[in-house]
Order: sequence, then structure tokens, then C-alpha cells
Amino acid sequence: MSDTSASPQIIALARVRARPSQREPLRHALSQLVEPSRAEPGCFDYTLFELEEEPGTFYVRETWADQEALDTHMSTPHFQAFAARFDELLAEPIRLIRLREAQAAVA
Repeated sequence: MSDTSASPQIIALARVRARPSQREPLRHALSQLVEPSRAEPGCFDYTLFELEEEPGTFYVRETWADQEALDTHMSTPHFQAFAARFDELLAEPIRLIRLREAQAAVA
């Protein structure tokens, strides 16, 4: 029988795609989020990656204590300053891909 209790921890990948000619400005804007986000209460991981075979497509691996910590993150001044540039920088809306750890099968 599997454990049906849900962990409040949120593990996610945020996919962020640059508009044509906005790769470097987007990379810079995303990199400016890393340190202040890591310093937020409830942030366990905030790491920026760029997809090798698709330059201009970035992923942010994020782990938050719970939904409240993620909601607080999205309301911070540093994230809101980034959000104000979405139309300028992004080819499409950010996609937040929520993950859960897969449990090993019991033999």
C-alpha cells in the first residue's frame, strides 16, 4: 500500500524561453534572481540552467518548503521586477512543471 499523504514541499522546474534576440538579456535577468531567491525563507534550491540543444531555453530548478513560500517568492520585489519584463523577454508564458520524487518499486 502506498503512502497517500502529500508532502507540502514543492519541487519544480520553471521553463523560461527567450524571445528572438533576447537570450542574453533573459539570462542576465534570470541570473539576478538566483541569490535573492536562495536567501528567501522556505527556499531550499534555486538553480538556473540553459538547455544545451536549445539556447535561449532556460530551466530553474526550485524547491520550496510549501505553497506559501512559493507564493511569497512570486510577490517579492526582485521577482516582480522580473515579471514586469515578461513581454519584453519571454517568447511564451513561464511553464512551472511540478515534480514529485518517484518511489522505487518494491520487489
